[in-house]
Amino acid sequence: MIIKNAEFITSAVESSQYPDWDCPEIAMAGRSNVGKSSLINALCNRKGLARVAAAPGKTRLVNFYRVNGEISLVDLAGYGYARVAKTTKATWGPMIETYLKTRQQLCLVLLLLDMRHDPSEEDLLMERWLQATGRTYGIVLTKADKLTRQEQARRLDVLRNLLLPDACGIFPVSADKWTGLDDLWQLMADAANRENTISKGR
Repeated sequence: MIIKNAEFITSAVESSQYPDWDCPEIAMAGRSNVGKSSLINALCNRKGLARVAAAPGKTRLVNFYRVNGEISLVDLAGYGYARVAKTTKATWGPMIETYLKTRQQLCLVLLLLDMRHDPSEEDLLMERWLQATGRTYGIVLTKADKLTRQEQARRLDVLRNLLLPDACGIFPVSADKWTGLDDLWQLMADAANRENTISKGR
């Protein structure tokens, strides 16, 4: 996709703070430090659009970005970082669940996993939850550039056996090398087009 414009719109904690628009939304979910913000920057061809923290656990809001005025990328708070205070983590689950359960504009969830490692129990729980809710989701394997092609092929085989078969695709990507982004954009564009078609009929 040719990126003409990409901008940060707002951050939200409660549903009342979500943007009031018909823009199709694609959410990035995953563990802290898996690369959600880096992926958004790479997809949008903007280095500093989404803030990439030096330490994990820093994205603690639902952050909305708009691309080309027609599609929104949503950066969800990361889960699974042990050093974050329990009181802070306690707010993340309901915040993420409320967005994923109730947001009508959400047309696709991208579940990000570090390609070098097996999914955590929290990753597997998230995937099962997405399956149970009927949300359309794809698997994005980040940091693929850290592996050789042979290692990538082996990891793909392993991960396919560990994950559910319900995802609409598995996409190895590198935010640093900008590899795998075209196929991912195609998935996102198709999902957004379906949502636009559905919303016109509402």
